Amino acid sequence: MNLAVIFGGKSDEHEVSRTSVVNVLKALEGRGHDITTIGITKSGRWYKTEASYEEIQNGDWEKREDNLQVVIPADPVAHGVLIFDRADHAELKHIDCILPVLHGDHGEDGDIQGLFELAEIPYCGPGVRASANAMDKSVTKKLVSVTGVSMAKYCVLKKYDYEQNVEASLERALQVDDGRFPLFVKPSSAGSSVGAHKVKKAEDLRAAVEDAFQYDDKVLVEEMIEGREIEVAVLGNNNPKASCVGEILSADEFYDYDAKYNNPESRTRVIDDLPKETLDEVRNYAVEIFKTLDCKGLSRCDFFYSKDGRIVFNEINTLPGFTNISMYPQLWEAMGKSQPDLVEELIQLALEEHQWN
Repeated sequence: MNLAVIFGGKSDEHEVSRTSVVNVLKALEGRGHDITTIGITKSGRWYKTEASYEEIQNGDWEKREDNLQVVIPADPVAHGVLIFDRADHAELKHIDCILPVLHGDHGEDGDIQGLFELAEIPYCGPGVRASANAMDKSVTKKLVSVTGVSMAKYCVLKKYDYEQNVEASLERALQVDDGRFPLFVKPSSAGSSVGAHKVKKAEDLRAAVEDAFQYDDKVLVEEMIEGREIEVAVLGNNNPKASCVGEILSADEFYDYDAKYNNPESRTRVIDDLPKETLDEVRNYAVEIFKTLDCKGLSRCDFFYSKDGRIVFNEINTLPGFTNISMYPQLWEAMGKSQPDLVEELIQLALEEHQWN
């Protein structure tokens, strides 16, 4: 097939995407596909690139003089990408399926999925509605509440309201857990724990909230759930399946951006020390949440297993990472599904969903 693999983007998770896409491209090696690799710069420019894995990984791909500008026309008749040469002449290349290896704003929030829908090109991962709802954690919580799964107590602060009355907004935040600390503060629509803070005392709350507002105009303030951070990978369309349950062993106080990607002491593992009934319950919740949000293809559901034995939903990621330490591919590998087979299945699910619609 003719595949377009897209990475990068204007998101704060641009670097994570570059790391993920290298593993996806490696998984596609030897599968007989014609791969068009498209990088989106931090400024939003789209280029077809012949960059090496190392150049993609370290960001030097943007410096290549043989990069060619690329556009995906919204016209469904085109059903492909326009690749421009140096003389601004464009060649239309048919694309059978798009693999958006993107995280965060404009990649995981439904924006780019809307373009794919207009172009009527099959693509891996959830659609516009599911992507948008899952990206905004405050909306996710409202939708997931119908499943009955426990969630942390929280409040939502909106930037406009906050700026009108800072003290009243901070007072609302302080009452999330009846004045108890620590509290977690994070942008409502950001991933990889960008802008997230663990606040241990009242005098630090304002700085954490205002930093989180740098990334979104809505901020979540949540109670801290003491327990284990656990995750489930979900794969499928109308009959999704859940992987085994994994656990994050963070090297830092919580699994923030630095702990995820810069601290080699952070580890993940498959859980083998909880009752089967508990693990099955987590897996069932993951599938139910996936279906409630109308996700397709893939997602990763994150939970806490609290010290008092509760399963507490945290968030869902519709385009989870494919880095060397990412839980999603690791969990399916633990189930006997290699990364090449996993990526191939995601392509087939995209084609199946496109035909269904």
